[in-house]
Amino acid sequence: MREIETPERVNAASFLLDRHLAEGRGDNVALVCRESSYTYREVQAQVNRLGNGLRDLGVEIENRVLLLSPDVPELVFGLLACMKIGAVPIAANVLLPPEDIGYILQDSRAKVAIAHDSLAPVVQGLRPSLPHLCHLVVIGAAGDGQRGYRDLVDGSGEELAPADTRGDDAAVWQYSSGTTGAPKGIIQMHKNVLWYYRAYAEAFLGVTERDRFLSVAKLFFGYGQGNSLYISFGAGATTILMPDRPEPRTIAELITRERPTVFAGVPTAYNALLQLPDLTEAYDFRSVRLFLSAGEALPPAVQERWREAWGTDIVDGIGCTECFHIFISNRPGDVVPGASGRLVPGFDARLVDEEEREVGPGEIGNLLIRAGCVASGYWGKHRRSQRTFLGEWVKTGDKFSRDEDGLFRFAGRGDDMIKSGGIWVAPVEVEATLSGHPAVLECGVVGAPDPDNLIKPKAFVVLREGWSPSGALTRELQQFVKVRIAPYKYPRWIEYLPKLPKTATGKIQRYKLRGATIEAT
Repeated sequence: MREIETPERVNAASFLLDRHLAEGRGDNVALVCRESSYTYREVQAQVNRLGNGLRDLGVEIENRVLLLSPDVPELVFGLLACMKIGAVPIAANVLLPPEDIGYILQDSRAKVAIAHDSLAPVVQGLRPSLPHLCHLVVIGAAGDGQRGYRDLVDGSGEELAPADTRGDDAAVWQYSSGTTGAPKGIIQMHKNVLWYYRAYAEAFLGVTERDRFLSVAKLFFGYGQGNSLYISFGAGATTILMPDRPEPRTIAELITRERPTVFAGVPTAYNALLQLPDLTEAYDFRSVRLFLSAGEALPPAVQERWREAWGTDIVDGIGCTECFHIFISNRPGDVVPGASGRLVPGFDARLVDEEEREVGPGEIGNLLIRAGCVASGYWGKHRRSQRTFLGEWVKTGDKFSRDEDGLFRFAGRGDDMIKSGGIWVAPVEVEATLSGHPAVLECGVVGAPDPDNLIKPKAFVVLREGWSPSGALTRELQQFVKVRIAPYKYPRWIEYLPKLPKTATGKIQRYKLRGATIEAT
């Protein structure tokens, strides 16, 4: 493992922001969002004002602050301000249903929530059940009992010294769903930000202050937060924010207009862009020197079609939030379609069987990762942490093979989780939702490839007596799921079976549902 030194005492926000003013990059453009832009000097002023405002609200070192917002500048200011005063920001997934937002607020014991006015009613409705939440700060129009973000910032000073945090102190929490479906608070440390920037962004990607970053993944995802904040701000580069839904034309128009040099997407986004009939005629992607992909395996067909369209490769990689970001990746100029690539320098990997024995070249094993940017554990989940964080090693839950040249190929998850569009989906949650429909006797949900070999949820349903399969019923069941849990979790296909394959103890055998021997009725 390559040695990367990090100071014993380090503040991630000071590294990402204050350092650039001290080194003469204060006038570099840090953020672009629609018609607005901010230099690093202007970002620092906003961050310092917010940090002082949060202190005035009683936020202290290690207190948690929930951030619930689309990708607007205030979300970046919130992340940096919390880290600078030693508090712990949590950027929550805006696609989650209210009960999951409530779970995160309760589990983290967040003292303050900063919410965009389009999402503030969700938090307001939860407040009676949240004894630890003292303040709701609203970006936009605040209501009764709420504090306006602009009032809080405008009434605060621009001078703020960073908290004297240790490298091992918590810098940010990132909530990620697990095999049980319950979100887990993954604790990232201040030193992880510095270590990962040195290993991946600086040494591996070669990013500089001249780069302009655009990420399809939002800031509430670990992948998006890494792209738009830790990598871009680490270099003193420019981050282009996209508050809107990442529709193909929105992305293509933004690339053409803002001319990013690094575009970080997911396979689903690349595939959607390729469906635009006028992609290469109406849009100009020539500014992009690096097309990055992660979140799920990139199908070779998408890679090949992208090469045909633009004459360049997509640099595919894989990572996990527990290890901060990407740890295995193809390299610019050395892309192997269908492979995840090789280890990012600084990371170590082991492939082991179920008895923790090393597997040989070409054999499939469970992937363990070791690095200097591994999370310290899951908040409040000691047993789960013990099963995942094995001393210096992290059990990723992924299965891989590795050839004699060190090239890794993804072989699937070690559990039944589905990664759809770069987002984890727990089958048990979709099954539980579907089972609430009066037509459904029982069901099983697995991941299945669409025509472009991208994985999406697929449901196998056993109907109650008196109900018959039909296209209308399929659409009704899909809508039933969409309105009850996050919309991206709905099953793209539904097949009807007379019964589900089960073990002797009654558990659904999902591996059989993924096979080709099941015939739909």
